[in-house]
Amino acid sequence: MIDWNQLRNEAPETAAVFERRLAATGLALMATLRTDGSPRISPLEPLLHDGRLWLGMMPGSTKVADLDRDPRLCLHSATADKDVADGDAKLWGDAVRVDDDAGLAAYAAAFKAATGHDVEAMPGGFDLFLVELTGASSLVLGEGGDHLRITTWRPGSPELVTERR
Repeated sequence: MIDWNQLRNEAPETAAVFERRLAATGLALMATLRTDGSPRISPLEPLLHDGRLWLGMMPGSTKVADLDRDPRLCLHSATADKDVADGDAKLWGDAVRVDDDAGLAAYAAAFKAATGHDVEAMPGGFDLFLVELTGASSLVLGEGGDHLRITTWRPGSPELVTERR
């Protein structure tokens, strides 16, 4: 599985932008595909833990149904600044369902430690996925603020950097 550690090793700038934005907001927007093939955008609280990117969701939610039907997804860091002064990042991948008790318990403990929320106490529990990364990109303002620094990454390749003035 292509996990967060591989992204961090091969694309440190892209990983750092996503980590910084996640730390600032605790949120990301996830794109999935509806039954008719049209896109759906849903907010969620990703968790980076143990070198992996975890996605916990309410059972029976439309985003769970979307991922069960088609595991492809895109995550976008929650950006509220149109000038993107803090940067933004996008991650592509496939959702891998986690059903084993050990994985569910590890996520629940890590999520509670990170957020204070006890997902195991939620009525109906939660559904859980890991993200197997297939690509990523980031955008930040370059030094001096006069250009954009854009990174792109595919597993097994170094991070590519393009600067646009």
